[in-house]
Amino acid sequence: MKSEFILAFNEICEQRGLPKEEVFDALKTALVSAYRRDTNISAQQKVSVDIDPRTGEPTIYTEKEVVDSIFNNRTEVLLEQAQREGYPEAVYGDLVMVDSTTPTFGRIAAQTAKQVLLQRVREAEREQLYEDFSGREGELVNGTVQSVSGQHLTIGLGRTEAILPKSQQVPGERYRPHDKIRVYVLEVRRTNRGPQIFVSRNHRNLLRRLLELEVPEIYNGQVEIKSIAREAGQRSKVAVLALQPGVDPVGACVGMRGVRIQSIVRELNDEKIDVIEWDSNQHTFIAKALSPARVSHVFLEESFEDGKTAVVIVPDDQLSLAIGREGQNARLAAKLTGWRIDIKSLTEAASESLRNLDNPAADKTVVGNEKLVEAVKQVLAKKEAGRPITSEDYYNLDRLVGGVEGKIIASRAAHFEAERKVRAEARKSIPDQAWQLDLEVLDLPGRIHNLLLDAEIETVGALMMTLSMGEDAFLNIKGLGEKALEVVQEHLTNFNGWDDEAAKQPEAEPAAEEAEAMPEEAKLEAEVEETEAAVEEAVLEPVIEAEPEVVAEVEELADAPATAVAEEEAEAEPTEEGLEPVLDDLSQSLIETPVVKAPPKKKPEPKPAVVIARPTAPEAESEEERRRGRKGKQLVLDEETGEVVVKRKRKGSRHRPEWEEYDLDDF
Repeated sequence: MKSEFILAFNEICEQRGLPKEEVFDALKTALVSAYRRDTNISAQQKVSVDIDPRTGEPTIYTEKEVVDSIFNNRTEVLLEQAQREGYPEAVYGDLVMVDSTTPTFGRIAAQTAKQVLLQRVREAEREQLYEDFSGREGELVNGTVQSVSGQHLTIGLGRTEAILPKSQQVPGERYRPHDKIRVYVLEVRRTNRGPQIFVSRNHRNLLRRLLELEVPEIYNGQVEIKSIAREAGQRSKVAVLALQPGVDPVGACVGMRGVRIQSIVRELNDEKIDVIEWDSNQHTFIAKALSPARVSHVFLEESFEDGKTAVVIVPDDQLSLAIGREGQNARLAAKLTGWRIDIKSLTEAASESLRNLDNPAADKTVVGNEKLVEAVKQVLAKKEAGRPITSEDYYNLDRLVGGVEGKIIASRAAHFEAERKVRAEARKSIPDQAWQLDLEVLDLPGRIHNLLLDAEIETVGALMMTLSMGEDAFLNIKGLGEKALEVVQEHLTNFNGWDDEAAKQPEAEPAAEEAEAMPEEAKLEAEVEETEAAVEEAVLEPVIEAEPEVVAEVEELADAPATAVAEEEAEAEPTEEGLEPVLDDLSQSLIETPVVKAPPKKKPEPKPAVVIARPTAPEAESEEERRRGRKGKQLVLDEETGEVVVKRKRKGSRHRPEWEEYDLDDF
């Protein structure tokens, strides 16, 4: 006979829908918390619990230190007892896990165990629910309406609840508590109180899932749903395609005598559903999408301003049917096909064709047919007079509209296609980096920048492509003229210069290889020129508001070349062997980072062909030094110490005078 523990344990697992391992872990955690609360042991001391799965008897183990005499029974254990507990090789000082099971817990410890167990079970249940429903996003679920409020409905889904917001409800649907309902799982969010599930009734994929349930051919993959356009509660259009030869996609969805589609209509509260066959030919597909209206002509053109536009010509008696109530049929057809649909009656299109007879794109054979033009004029007069129009009259209207209106639209479509090809070629010539740079990097005037943004030109690449299409493409932008074009071209030219310099940087490696192949004399001459240029730059470069340590280092570099040339250098040029140590010292002084260090007091050892000298008084400065000048510095003789010091001019403040004195040796 099963124990009470096993019965209670199995009941928790079944009610909560949790695996046994998680419930066991929760029970062990609860017992550990109860033991710590009952014995008041340290949080650093290890405690573990083992539970017999058949009887439910727990065994608590605590970590204790092996000692020869016990001072604290909660943290220490004798060597003999440790050996009896299964540690025969234990020695003094070892840490062992000892059986410390207590017969009963106190009231507070038992209450702690209960709270911890319930908390862990709730957390495990919430996590399990989230895992279950997060994998069901985009599926249908059956629920029961639990409560109705002005903002949303609460739908019961068994162990949890879902929210049907007002924005996801179907206009006109009314539900009462305890009503059965099918909903589409829109989103599942993780929260502290468990998963929050949002469902929908007006999503178009709700119709897709209902078709998959009712039509086996769709579920098995014999028929594919290409697109769905839905206005929930009123009307929907579904385009289907047969993937297996011999299968009628529309008949499979409708079913025998409409049984399959009628069950979906009842589920959606009598929402009308049109099922049409998808066609790769966009002319045929758009004509079918406007069913039940008949279509005479479909002309397609795709421009960059208006996008994809389909001009549909229908007979006069089919115009209201093609448009639908409040434009619903045309709107759903546009959503289904992805084309902007412009519907015209046949007589309206014929009137426009008569006005465009002189258009160069019109068909010359149709325009030159005077009998046809005269017949169309008579038909339009009959229409204006309210007299009936025969089928032969409609045929004449069709011929004229197809030869004039159709040819004009086809000519515009060909022009747009050629322009699209030109844009594609222009895009290839623009670097990919330009498309990632924001328009702000060009630093254009604010007005021009805003006008370009209004024209959806947001990157440097888009601006370069607009200019590559010709000046007219730029001047056609509202608010921009020739002066703005010159400004943009100037800024863009400067920006291209930056890119050219950046593009040249990776080519430094071949130059380095050429330098390695240079002869020794040429390499030495190049090094001398680079060093002299660096020294000259360091001397002539003004130092403004720099730190005293950095300024002192730069002054030392500026003074050395002016006073370092000895008389021997004027008589003869130094040899290559004499230049090498000098170049090493100069390059090292230029490369090293300035550090606040005082130079040694002793005189430097003389270098071959160069002698470093330091002026001891202001009179020792050469004419060249005075010409270069020391901006903001003066050499002053300190009468008390008898030494020459440097006075530097700085911006005065309350804590610092305008002139500060520094020892000359620091420079």
